[in-house]
Amino acid sequence: MNLPFVKMHGLGNDFVIIDARKNRVALDAARARAIADRHTGVGCDQVIVIEPARNGADAFMRIRNADGGEVGACGNATRCVAAIVMRERGASAARIETASGILAAEAGTNGSVTVDMGAPRFDWRDVPLAAAHDTLHVKFSLGPLSDPVALSMGNPHAVFFVPDAEAVDLAALGPQIEHDALFPERVNVGVCQVIAKDRVRLRVWERGAGITRACGTGACAAAVAGARRGLTGRSVTVVVDGGELKIGWRADDHVMMTGPVATSFTGALAL
Repeated sequence: MNLPFVKMHGLGNDFVIIDARKNRVALDAARARAIADRHTGVGCDQVIVIEPARNGADAFMRIRNADGGEVGACGNATRCVAAIVMRERGASAARIETASGILAAEAGTNGSVTVDMGAPRFDWRDVPLAAAHDTLHVKFSLGPLSDPVALSMGNPHAVFFVPDAEAVDLAALGPQIEHDALFPERVNVGVCQVIAKDRVRLRVWERGAGITRACGTGACAAAVAGARRGLTGRSVTVVVDGGELKIGWRADDHVMMTGPVATSFTGALAL
């Protein structure tokens, strides 16, 4: 038996997407790790399973990181799944449910998709952190990184503002911060360089995936953190390794993310 999949990406943040709406697919952590392995599997940052719609959404999206762990949110994957659903339905909008809630998406120009990522959460319990902190200025440091902004975009983020994002050894520092005891559910680590009030450079160490070419929730977190600190406005272009994402933090507190999606190839997994 072969299991069809589609390989998609948003600015290089890549996904193996499996459609389980008609036939249930049992995907445990070990199988997800095997699929995500770039040497012996298909290779991806996250394995995505599209499941039957529930709670008024058009589809449910289950997300497993490359290490097999299940997570609640992935902005770039939401855009990819929304593109699939909209194409199937001949529609310009879709509602995709994740473990963190329902996300509304709309088709944009030149193959882009905009997703309403919802409202950020700032209470230390919501990130979550292991102890009470002012999340606008968390008392944490490691090497050249210090004083992060912590917040949740459906998953936990720590955003460090730095003079030069390229100069940070994120491969060394990222895993240490991800697994620090301050972050009981681990954390996505962003290093953000403010270029202008409407433009930032961002690199992200994603929990369970490592350095990725783009992180949608990370871009949202960086934009919100910059605005909270007064370093940026509420509409920002976030430059990631794979390209650019447009992030807008609206007056109603919702964060809008716009970026491209692309299909790399299709295939089938041998079961």
